[in-house]
Amino acid sequence: MMPVREVVSTAVAALRGNWLRSVLTALGVIIGIAAVIVMLSIGEGTQRELDKLMSSLGANRLEVQGGAFQRGPASQGAGSRWSLTTGDFQAIRAQLPEIQYAAASLRGNAQLVVGESNWPTSWNGVTSDWFVLNGWQLASGAEFDERDYAGAAKKAILGQSVREQLFGDVDPVGASVRIGRVPFTVVGVLAAKGQGGFGQDQDDVVVVPLETGRRRLMGNSGAPPGAVQSISLGLARAEDLDYVQGEVEALLRERHRIQAGAEDDFSVRNLTQLVSTRTETTRLMSLLLGAVAFVSLVVGGIGIMNIMLVSVTERVREIGLRMAVGAGPRDIRRQFLAEALLLSLGGGALGIAIGVGGALLATKFGSLPAALSLRVVLMATGFAVATGLFFGYYPARKASLLDPIEALRQ
Repeated sequence: MMPVREVVSTAVAALRGNWLRSVLTALGVIIGIAAVIVMLSIGEGTQRELDKLMSSLGANRLEVQGGAFQRGPASQGAGSRWSLTTGDFQAIRAQLPEIQYAAASLRGNAQLVVGESNWPTSWNGVTSDWFVLNGWQLASGAEFDERDYAGAAKKAILGQSVREQLFGDVDPVGASVRIGRVPFTVVGVLAAKGQGGFGQDQDDVVVVPLETGRRRLMGNSGAPPGAVQSISLGLARAEDLDYVQGEVEALLRERHRIQAGAEDDFSVRNLTQLVSTRTETTRLMSLLLGAVAFVSLVVGGIGIMNIMLVSVTERVREIGLRMAVGAGPRDIRRQFLAEALLLSLGGGALGIAIGVGGALLATKFGSLPAALSLRVVLMATGFAVATGLFFGYYPARKASLLDPIEALRQ
């Protein structure tokens, strides 16, 4: 039996004898492996973005919004109707002990001015649990106290992006900033969160007490007294989500005097289910992309089998000579199998390099998140080896079964 080193050197010599054909044959494997790495990396990166989104939203959470306002035949979307009030928020918090945190909020846009600097941003008028529910921490300063919430104090907490635009590297705590036409005192700065799951800058925000936003920043919005735009609820246990969602809906229908069969003027969303649905969708899309890439790899493997069969036909006399000088069927099979493996491994190595580069370029210059991992690279290597073994075995077996006398006659 031929030693492994001799088998490999013989296979290398055979491939070098027709190097252009070998490169073109390996091209299918190169494209397939590169596609597998890029597709799986994008799928994994998207999954990580969804996990980050889930973390920022908070687990075990319900979001209550006002209904959709109709302007003629066109709906203005969920939350466009002022149907929720502070009374609804207080009733939900008081009557449902399963709720661990509850926060009501208002939102709007305003121009912030400090000296000669100004910056357009969004503001949130919130109650105390808003910070915990949304995972916000302070980098400096302090949160609002009970008197600030009750007295509509003209105090504000800035996000990091707003601080950088208006104050640079200076700590703004204690400084004055004008929001719209109203002067506010900065009492804190939020810790940076960075880019959100949908690509928005989470740090481009200003937070004020709920009553402050309602009385001093809403302006002529047409909002009724005591109105809020959304109510966020955080539960201690995930198993209570469906029960609490039903109780909230029943309570709001009773408070809003909605008759049986009539449409709700609010919506309650289970954010955990929403993100879980997106996660499942992403997983299915990753499987689809992986399947498409796998098809490319199969096509490359078929190309290897085709060329190896052609090679067997072209080298019948060589095979006969080898058998005549003592090579057995096993030696012939190992030689051709080694050639197929070298083609797939060489193509796999180039495909891995191209796939890693493509994933990095997609992350740097594209909008698709890609996350490279050792698992994906090892999987691609396994695919390359499996392709060589699977598609190279039949030509190698066919070569080993040739009759030496018939082979020498050719």
